[in-house]
Amino acid sequence: MLILLMLLATYLMLCKFHLKKQLYFPPTLYSFGYQCFTHSSHQPYPRIPHSRLRAYVPVPDETHFRDPDTVHLFCSKALKVSAKRAFLPEGKQLHAHLIKIGFCHVLSLQNQILSVYLKCKETGDAKKLFEKLPGRNVVSWNIVIRGIVGCGDENGTNSQLGFYYFRRMLLEKVVPDDTTFNALFCVCAMFHDINMGVQLHCLTVKLGFDLDCFVRNALIGLYGKCGSVEEAKRVFNDVLCKDLVLWNVMISCYALNCLPEDAFRTFNSMRFDGVNGDEFTFSSLLSICDTLEYYDFGKQAHSLALRQSLDSHVSVASALINMYAKNENIVDAHNVFRKTAIQNVVAWNTIIVGCGNHGDGNDVMKLLREMLREGFFPDEVTISSTLSSCAHACAITETLQAHALAVKLSFQEFLSVSNSLITAYSKCGSIASALICFKLISEPDVITWTSLINAYAFNGLAKEAIEMFEKMLSSGKMPDRISFLGVLSACAHSGLVTMGLHYFKLMTIFYRIVPDSEHYTCLVDLLGRYGLIDEAFEFLSSMPMEAEPNTLGAFIGSCKLHANIGLAKCAAEKLFIKEPEKIVNYAVMSNIYASHKNWYDVERVRKMIGDKRDAKVPGFSWIEIANEVYSYVSGDKNSHPKALEMYATLKMLLRSMKEEML
Repeated sequence: MLILLMLLATYLMLCKFHLKKQLYFPPTLYSFGYQCFTHSSHQPYPRIPHSRLRAYVPVPDETHFRDPDTVHLFCSKALKVSAKRAFLPEGKQLHAHLIKIGFCHVLSLQNQILSVYLKCKETGDAKKLFEKLPGRNVVSWNIVIRGIVGCGDENGTNSQLGFYYFRRMLLEKVVPDDTTFNALFCVCAMFHDINMGVQLHCLTVKLGFDLDCFVRNALIGLYGKCGSVEEAKRVFNDVLCKDLVLWNVMISCYALNCLPEDAFRTFNSMRFDGVNGDEFTFSSLLSICDTLEYYDFGKQAHSLALRQSLDSHVSVASALINMYAKNENIVDAHNVFRKTAIQNVVAWNTIIVGCGNHGDGNDVMKLLREMLREGFFPDEVTISSTLSSCAHACAITETLQAHALAVKLSFQEFLSVSNSLITAYSKCGSIASALICFKLISEPDVITWTSLINAYAFNGLAKEAIEMFEKMLSSGKMPDRISFLGVLSACAHSGLVTMGLHYFKLMTIFYRIVPDSEHYTCLVDLLGRYGLIDEAFEFLSSMPMEAEPNTLGAFIGSCKLHANIGLAKCAAEKLFIKEPEKIVNYAVMSNIYASHKNWYDVERVRKMIGDKRDAKVPGFSWIEIANEVYSYVSGDKNSHPKALEMYATLKMLLRSMKEEML
């Protein structure tokens, strides 16, 4: 018996020692507050000497800390900061100390601890804590519903879990409030679950929450994101007294669904109602003015933003930069960017993307260097956009520099950056480097596979492109229309008719993907290049849509290759109707007629050109020297400052070549 008692005493001492090593509980309330803000070797989560909480929550002195109300207020502030900043170690230590000092049954503090765990995506601990809450109120349910969904995955399993907690909430006879429905509508919008959204809409009407402004805003946002514009409009029109937030949500709904006229009509009604727009209003309006058709509307919105001094907001400035850049007015895009008072990474990304889409590869690299000099750290969007512009300019040196920066900043792990690297290296002709980048990706998605398939197709490696496509199918990835476009393009460039038809049938019959004009263009080009002109024409005529100019152009090119002037003439008549101002189409047909010595039709086509406004864009070559890309057109002797020296050197080389041949 004595031996057993000694063993028990030893066991208890070991347990006590183990607990002290795991977590140190201070004996007083003040030392509790002090321990939460300083480093201790006894704590399971080592912190830096001065805790991160110290910068956000002031610590009361010892005399005030003995008051329970002060402790409660202090804990509430500390937990709120821990949740907002996702300070999990501090949150866990606060939780442990609250248990020690007897505050574990205070529901408001328990709700805040629950929020900390969910904001830090600790769903397991959050569920355990929630189940042990003694008296859950509506705040507890709202926190767990919104928090569980915030920890969601791509499959939407946590959205179902959110609705599971909502059903439990109703079964426990806890009445939901506006925050509950707001969170649930956001869940439906996030996963485009319009059916569940309609059921919740009915429930809000039954419970009388349909008149709540917050619920209405969330409901309009749901219908807008799910494409149900008429339903959103009906909810909007039922509101008699509309505030600025409601107007903004409705304008955003039209903008999301690409309805610029309705958006500007709503904006005018808002101004007529005496409500002035804010930065969110103009950001939404400018986002739909990125096409030439509504470019003038965008400039008018810009002038109005200037009058209201809203152009200085980063969101408005970024929308303006995007609008001007997409309308190929890169000069005004730069002007807006330079005049932005407060620049952030978003503004830098917008101008970099704009310059990249405009084809200014050198400007993109200059902007990136300037961004680094200004002290802004690029993110994955910056690197991905820079690589895309390098791919457009086929600048291998800049691609290598951007790749090195991505590795230095640990951005190569982002799929968007890896995909851009594959594309950039392939466009620069370094297919081996593109393959290395692909192999470094642990879990490639369908975009990654498609990038490599297109890389092989772009470099004329049809066999490798097909092999990679088959490997993608074997890996279980579902191909999309772009994946099939890549493999069809590879087949077309290499004349693999049988394989091309096989993949077209696989796309339409097995995967039930509706082909668009680009897929039909590949098939027409494939059949035409192989000499099956009649089959290509039959395929062109049987298309369920009207043939696009690219499709007709590909067919005319095949007719020229195989000397079928009759079908070329038939396709050209349709092409001239679709693109009457494009001179290159007339020039191609004129050359076809001239090759057959059909001088009457040559003269007729040249008369059709008349005084068209467009001009044939000449083909050009380029070379990269000392981080600069130089472009050349045939016979161009004036564009480069050292053109005379270059042509003199060329003559000298030609003379040497002729002498060697003799």
